[in-house]
Amino acid sequence: MGLRENLAQLPRHFADSFFRSAAFTGARRQAALVANTWFLHIHPARMHPYSLRVTFTFGLGVFAFWLFVILSATGILLMFYYIPTTDAAYATMQDLIFVVPFGRLIRNAHRWTAEGMVVVVALHLARVFFTGGYKPPREFNWLVGVGLLLLTLALSFTGYLLPWDQLAYWAITVGTSIAAYFPLFGDLLRALLLGGETVTEQTLIRFYVLHVVLLPFLLALLIGYHFWRIRKDGGLARPRALPTTENVLSYPRVLQIELAILLALLIVFLPLAYRFDAPLGAPADATHPPNPAKAPWYFVGVQELVSYSAVWGGVVAPVLLFIALLFLPYLDRDPRGVGAWFAPERKGMVAAGSVILLALVAVTIIGALLRGPNWAFYWPWEGWPGPK
Repeated sequence: MGLRENLAQLPRHFADSFFRSAAFTGARRQAALVANTWFLHIHPARMHPYSLRVTFTFGLGVFAFWLFVILSATGILLMFYYIPTTDAAYATMQDLIFVVPFGRLIRNAHRWTAEGMVVVVALHLARVFFTGGYKPPREFNWLVGVGLLLLTLALSFTGYLLPWDQLAYWAITVGTSIAAYFPLFGDLLRALLLGGETVTEQTLIRFYVLHVVLLPFLLALLIGYHFWRIRKDGGLARPRALPTTENVLSYPRVLQIELAILLALLIVFLPLAYRFDAPLGAPADATHPPNPAKAPWYFVGVQELVSYSAVWGGVVAPVLLFIALLFLPYLDRDPRGVGAWFAPERKGMVAAGSVILLALVAVTIIGALLRGPNWAFYWPWEGWPGPK
């Protein structure tokens, strides 16, 4: 083949070399693309169409993945300007908003994406629970999912302090104070997080390193393992009665779905980031605490429980919930009702999970929206003068 012919076929040659599947055609080529391409290899070559139903998964796992990608991209851009010192942190936030080109948009997108990821990962875990997706052979991947939720919370919590404003300073003060209620190691954990007795520049540096290095690295590892384990465990959980002969090629259909979800996220979060600014209050001031000082919204439910009982609300309830999540797939092994929403065969477990989930939502709403100065209860229509 001469130079002219090679130039004419250049795009195809480039694509074939990139995907390593030039020798195959048709369905065989589509399967080979998944098997031989790095960024597609995480998918199975074929998937059951039941797993692709929007009403079954709502795409929550893919949403969570793309949110992490957006967070990583915007976070890297913010790192070029942010200075993790108490003298410069707040000033760099203001520079991002008023001076740096597109800095306000990037900061807003990062903040709202972080908030959204907490919600989506929690909903994804709830989806797996209510469809029985934690049962054999997927027990260990359920534990990986629990770990992903904890890392997501930790990533959002450590990033909460970085603006170094009043909201961030006192939210972290309250959040780390809750950790001190744990017996034996609570005070040690709080001291390790703070680097002392109070929130200082040492705390800011520690949270910055955790937020931009350690936690994203661990989260990326677990996400990769989580996807790989889904493939090795036979795909998503589905009813056993479904025939496997209906499996369809995952490429390009799954890739198209994933790209559509990314497009949907950008369509939602870019206007959101453009229209609504991430909060930035007055500079952090250790001598003027707000009234009330609240933990970040995803921990304010625990703060609400602590207001009733430090031991039961701050220690017993969270520990029991964590233990229940860890042992759930090893105690509930009945294969009936797997892969179906609210299966009647699992009505007892579904009822128990629904009660716990509604209780968590209720205490979060009460703590976030119905607590005023001195942690007094108030109804929104009564009017609240705001933090004092």
